[in-house]
Amino acid sequence: MTDANTATAFVRTAMLPQQPPPISQRGVIKWMRENLFSGPLNTVLTLVGLAAVFMILQGVLPWLLHGVWTAKSLNECRAIITKTWGDGADGACWAVIHERWPQYIYGFYPSDQYWRPNLAFVLMLVAIAPILFGAVPRQMLLFTAAFPAVAFWLLWGGSVWLAVVILAGFALGVIALKLGLRLGGAILGVGAAVLIPVLWWLFFAGSAAGALDALAPLDLVRVQSDKFGGFLLAFVIGICGIGFSLPLGILLSLGRRSDMPLIKYVCVGFIEFIRGVPLITLLFTASFLLSYFLPPGTTFDLILRVIIMVTLFSAAYIAEVVRGGLAALPRGQYEAADALGLDYWKAQRLIIMPQALKISIPGIVSSFIGLFKDTTLVIFVSLLDPLKGITDAVRASSEWNGVYWEPYIFSGSIFFIFCFGMSRYSQYLERKLKTDHR
Repeated sequence: MTDANTATAFVRTAMLPQQPPPISQRGVIKWMRENLFSGPLNTVLTLVGLAAVFMILQGVLPWLLHGVWTAKSLNECRAIITKTWGDGADGACWAVIHERWPQYIYGFYPSDQYWRPNLAFVLMLVAIAPILFGAVPRQMLLFTAAFPAVAFWLLWGGSVWLAVVILAGFALGVIALKLGLRLGGAILGVGAAVLIPVLWWLFFAGSAAGALDALAPLDLVRVQSDKFGGFLLAFVIGICGIGFSLPLGILLSLGRRSDMPLIKYVCVGFIEFIRGVPLITLLFTASFLLSYFLPPGTTFDLILRVIIMVTLFSAAYIAEVVRGGLAALPRGQYEAADALGLDYWKAQRLIIMPQALKISIPGIVSSFIGLFKDTTLVIFVSLLDPLKGITDAVRASSEWNGVYWEPYIFSGSIFFIFCFGMSRYSQYLERKLKTDHR
């Protein structure tokens, strides 16, 4: 028996090395226990899900792995699959995409003019760079403002001076806005900014473009709108709709919250009417009914009509999204702007609208994604969208009559890539603008 008075206390002289946690509490096993097998119900659902995935892959993987990329017809595809994998084998005929790739991208645009939409696409990336990324020099915004006219000239062709006089109308509108704000306030400035460009385009732009073209002709081969199709058409309608609907939606949201009854009720009526009517109805109106209200012999480009209707439709939804962001701001922000002595437009530009747009980013991007996917509805007004229009045109040929899944999978994949990219950019923008540290 040890004497308590003579026992020596144990004192640790060295620290034990740090040990890793048990294997069940780290890595993949920990994640699986917490997310897949955390309880009886979760375990059963995981096993059922794995069985469903296995059955789907068991049927889909052979079809994908037996795919053929080079062939001139569907019958040749099937012959290659049978020769390679045996009788009864089935596989994807991706050769239809390889063979009709230009048609899916450009529609029936003249093949010798493919450089024009290619150049327009590259310039579009340059134009949107200063809007999407703050590191790009702000001076690039001048090119961003000029890009719509440049793209119009590249895609449709004709005289370059038509694009120049269109830009001149916007420049006159900016000048009129500044002079009106200085001389008579917001109402005079906005009214002049709208009226003067419209008068210029209606009465003076055509003669000015003709005179300039006579002095220095600079033309591209004109391409009619019925030659547009595929993803070229989807990008033209989608980009124009997104670019024009956001500022229009912001103005509509401000108008709906205005204290001036006339402006408020006009904006409310427009928003509620557009949101209460399906987009396909507006497209039919633009395509078929509008011609009855125009003077005889008047031509109004179909793609332009579709762009206008898509823009108005999207702007109504953007207006409600932005109005929600404005309503979410605390009253103190408006009072702070008044305390600083800012007028209405400066308060909106410097304090109110930046915060409201930050709150509204998820809703705005969701509306843009829906708008881009809705470009496939133009098939109902005889425009060849990439999903249905071009696919039907390809399948109408004797070589590819009978092909089904491959064109839809390809078109859906392209739409997914761009929509997923917009979603990821919105998340990046939310993280970048996040000011709290919760």
